[in-house]
Amino acid sequence: MHRIIRLYRLFNILSLDIVAGAVISAMFFAKLLGVAILSYGLMALGLTVWIIYTADHLRDAKAIGKQAASERHRFHQKHFMVLFVLMVVALAADTIIIFFIRKQVFMWGLFLAALVAVYLLGQRYLKFLKEIFIAVLYTAGVLLPSLSVTKLSITSVHMVLIMQFGLTALTNLLMFSWFDSDTDTADKLSSFVTVLGRRFTAYCIWTLLVVNFALGVVLCLTSGCSGPVFIFWAMNAVLLLIFIFRHKLVPYYRLTGDAVFLIPGIYLL
Repeated sequence: MHRIIRLYRLFNILSLDIVAGAVISAMFFAKLLGVAILSYGLMALGLTVWIIYTADHLRDAKAIGKQAASERHRFHQKHFMVLFVLMVVALAADTIIIFFIRKQVFMWGLFLAALVAVYLLGQRYLKFLKEIFIAVLYTAGVLLPSLSVTKLSITSVHMVLIMQFGLTALTNLLMFSWFDSDTDTADKLSSFVTVLGRRFTAYCIWTLLVVNFALGVVLCLTSGCSGPVFIFWAMNAVLLLIFIFRHKLVPYYRLTGDAVFLIPGIYLL
């Protein structure tokens, strides 16, 4: 069991669980919007997510200038060149794959790529907006393969479900910011919590959890309790439990926190 946990921890440090969550979430929305995503689209999404997260971690690891306080950044410092080469290879593969995806996805992808470039170049200036920006980019990336080609009319139900997903992503990121506040402060990295404080961040997390649950209740009362509503309730219930029992889950909060984006896979069964 200990070996499995160590393996998954490495999986998490390399952001591969985030990649898996993004791909599964994209398939979730594809089913919701009646779209069959091409395998090329899923590969491009997975590679792009990994490239962005790895570039972000490598940038932070280099900027720290000393041995990092967090395990993730220490790993990226130790294996900087290997990860950098792998990132370049992934970027080359991604560049080739995007020529095989649908035209609509490609065009919207260019716009999203521009936003990603803005984020990577201006990250140091975002301060407390960093988590919000990442949540928006993550949600947009997950939606892109299906929303850009769907033949369905986007209803208010779809919009609320998309909003719930985005709020879940933001809640997840703010929780990580809250947990990482000590190491981020030690490494002089800016985040939502280091700028606005732990108390205010905790208040925001609780507010987001309540709003997300309330949106699900509204959908149940107006359109019926569909599968996606229960999926988002389950995701936020896991985040709620992590936050309530945070003192007991400190070593494993990232392992369980990022795993919530695997829950939409239940809807695909």
